[in-house]
Amino acid sequence: MSLFAVHYSYDDRAEDREAARPEHRAYFEALAREGKAVAFGRFEDHLSPGALIILDVDTREEAEAIVAADPFVRAGLVPGAFVRTWPAGGPWAR
Repeated sequence: MSLFAVHYSYDDRAEDREAARPEHRAYFEALAREGKAVAFGRFEDHLSPGALIILDVDTREEAEAIVAADPFVRAGLVPGAFVRTWPAGGPWAR
C-alpha cells in the first residue's frame, strides 16, 4: 500500500456542498472502515476553502478512482482535486 495526499480546492458553492455533505461523509467513512481513507476533513482556517484526504491504496489510479467517485466530485463541487504520492514519516509511514 502507498499513501496519497489529496487536496481539494472548493469554490463559493458552500450551500451546495453542505447539502451534499452527508453522502460525501458517508462515502469516506465507508472507505475508512475498509482502511483506504486514513484521514479526511475540510480546512477550517478560511485561508482557502478546501479539504485534505489521506488515502492508503495500492496505486495512484486507485486513488484517482476514489476521488472520481466522491459525491462532491460527481456533483461538480470540487473544481480542483490534486492527488500526490506522499511517502510520509511517522506512524503513517509505509
